[in-house]
Amino acid sequence: MREHSFGTLISQLEGEPFATHLPILLDAERGPCGTLVGHMARANPHWRAFTPEAAESLIIFQGPHAYISPSWYVAEQAVPTWNYEVVHAYGKPCVLDDPKAVRALLEETVTLFESSMPRPWSTARAGDEYISKLAQAIVAFEMPISRLEGKRKLSQNRPAEDVRGAIDGLQKFGNALGQTVASDMLEIAQNRL
Repeated sequence: MREHSFGTLISQLEGEPFATHLPILLDAERGPCGTLVGHMARANPHWRAFTPEAAESLIIFQGPHAYISPSWYVAEQAVPTWNYEVVHAYGKPCVLDDPKAVRALLEETVTLFESSMPRPWSTARAGDEYISKLAQAIVAFEMPISRLEGKRKLSQNRPAEDVRGAIDGLQKFGNALGQTVASDMLEIAQNRL
């Protein structure tokens, strides 16, 4: 969830599924499963679904994924598939109304995503008045995680020679995500030995 923190938030809004794609931060220390925090534009109606009586929301964190060609397998009887890693986090989001909490979330978000930059940007460069004005145009929220589902399909059901073939295929023909999937598959294969 931290490595692939751009999540898809799905809630029921006026009886319909509603999705928003957002950077989400994990506070692993708050709650038995942690708490997710984020913000969206106030113009996005999604936050109106965050009521006490609303059903749970879902945030999907999509990790690396790649197409697996059956031509990479030794086995003759095989079909195409997709390998992937994903986390589903469920909970009931609630709006953060406290301006200090909203500002702290903005600072934490900027600090996290700027930390790897050669010259990290900070809100101080934009000025307090400007940031405070922009903060009024967003809605911050938190979602205590009620349950988590992790899914990792990396050819674990295939014989070792097919796994090796898929790894080789991804290493030769895969894009950047495919290369990551190959690396993760290799790690699992080595742990099986």
